[in-house]
Amino acid sequence: MGTGLRVRHQQQRGRDGQAGLSPAIGVRLVEPVMGGIRLRAPRGRGEQVAAGVVVLAVATMLIQAAMGLWHAIVRGWPLALAAAVAALLAAVGWQIRRTRLRRTQAALLAVLRLPLVRIDALTDTEFEFALRDLLIRDGWSAQQVGQAGDQAADVIGRHAERGRIVLQAKHTTVGGKVDSKVMYQVKGTAGPVHKADVAVVVTNGGFTRDAKAWGERHQIHWVDRERLRQWAEDGVPLHTLLRLPARRPRRTTVRRAA
Repeated sequence: MGTGLRVRHQQQRGRDGQAGLSPAIGVRLVEPVMGGIRLRAPRGRGEQVAAGVVVLAVATMLIQAAMGLWHAIVRGWPLALAAAVAALLAAVGWQIRRTRLRRTQAALLAVLRLPLVRIDALTDTEFEFALRDLLIRDGWSAQQVGQAGDQAADVIGRHAERGRIVLQAKHTTVGGKVDSKVMYQVKGTAGPVHKADVAVVVTNGGFTRDAKAWGERHQIHWVDRERLRQWAEDGVPLHTLLRLPARRPRRTTVRRAA
């Protein structure tokens, strides 16, 4: 029986070859045989057309799937790339801002802890600005106002709890001393002209004995080299150094109608 099937298959292959069909046509149909099934070459023009349609349909589906995948990649990669670049730039920007902030804070800290050697090397105007910065560090809103005709006020500041302050800056050589004359000038203008609650004379040198005594009697505070070191180098706030009291808030009196 098996021999008969093989003979028929060989005869069929001979007929297909005579009809111009090649066994390598690429599409085979299912043919039942004893013990199972096997593929065979399409017979006749109808089967060939059907096989061609199936091959074309499968090829079309594969091409469409490939094109869909390609279009998805083409449409999606710019967004993914843009998101990755944006995240990278954000991280870099945050790191740069953090580094700059640290540098700024370090620079401010260095400026606001001035050693006396550096203060000695400043000009008169730079000394006034340094005193202004120290006041700001201590919580005062301050500005440098020193110029010709400043009427004994180089820096003016204001504090919510301690009122208005006037500083007279006297930058001198090491060993130089401020005399009583400066104290007289500050006393004459601090209150009447500048409306100050606190008046201070600051020097990187010293004060004469009379100047200190006169200042203490007339509420003109003085900061000599040693006090300046504590203020500028050690960071002791000026109001702590001079023991400035907190001012009481002004009470508003409301008159009742008679």
